[in-house]
Amino acid sequence: MNDSSHCPACGARNDCALADPRTADRPCWCYSVSIDPALLEALPAELRNSACLCPRCAHVDEQLKATPRAAS
Repeated sequence: MNDSSHCPACGARNDCALADPRTADRPCWCYSVSIDPALLEALPAELRNSACLCPRCAHVDEQLKATPRAAS
């Protein structure tokens, strides 16, 4: 899979601002959270750095709830 709008781990939409031309000028949600590097290392090498994980696979749902997000 090589689609930057989908999570490389599960295939769900990742809500990446940079992957959407309408919001590509805004920072992605992942800029405001801390993702465990071990989660990224667990991905197959060919999928790393190709797309954002979704918040569920990144295990950051609680962090996102605590961080105010800009209106889309």
